[in-house]
Amino acid sequence: MNVPGTYTQAWESFWRDAPATSGAVFWDADASLTAALQLPLFEPYFDAGLPVVDFGCGNGTQTRYLAERYDRVVGVDLSEAAIGHARRADPHGVAEYQQLNGADAAAARRLHAEIGDANVYMRGVLHQCEPADRAPLVEGIATLLGERGRVFAVELAAAAKGVLLGLAQGPGGPPPKLGAVFAHGLTPGEVADEAVPDYFRGAGLELLAGGEQPLTTTESRTDGTRIELPSKWLVAGGGR
Repeated sequence: MNVPGTYTQAWESFWRDAPATSGAVFWDADASLTAALQLPLFEPYFDAGLPVVDFGCGNGTQTRYLAERYDRVVGVDLSEAAIGHARRADPHGVAEYQQLNGADAAAARRLHAEIGDANVYMRGVLHQCEPADRAPLVEGIATLLGERGRVFAVELAAAAKGVLLGLAQGPGGPPPKLGAVFAHGLTPGEVADEAVPDYFRGAGLELLAGGEQPLTTTESRTDGTRIELPSKWLVAGGGR
């Protein structure tokens, strides 16, 4: 993956500084508000006999939920510190975790050789990538899918930028958990809505389904309502 050292270190420092408590990270909403709501969208397309790779697993909240429903689940993340969080939060080892540079073609091939064709669950990864890394990252996902796997991907919609800017520019500044993201130099990249499916088509994958569903965060507005970010999802596959 062609990730600049400063970018890699930003993620490492973010996860090193992140509290271990559940829900302490801006996007670390409980699985009942995230993967559980997404399950009906991708479950009909996933071959239940295949492993599931939680791509960009962070501290593993969604990984552990998926591991309750699939026999083998592997959480992967660019950050070693994130993988450390995930392993500590999973003392019984219901899932597996490993550091993976997702757009590194050789790394994707090694993981595919280890686990075979797999389904991939990915939540909000492309919009945090450097532009030059997005196509290689989706190519890596296509490698993991092989012939039988399917990918479920959900990404922030373009409309989310306005929500985030509004939060950041509020009279009191951004909410604390969002402020922690900005403090480490991590800001959501701009990915046009139409560009996301194009990345998957470009990797030789067929779009099988898609739609819209808000991405729930762990922060609330001053009136107590949970902050949700406009997002779009898709399911793709096709085989290599």
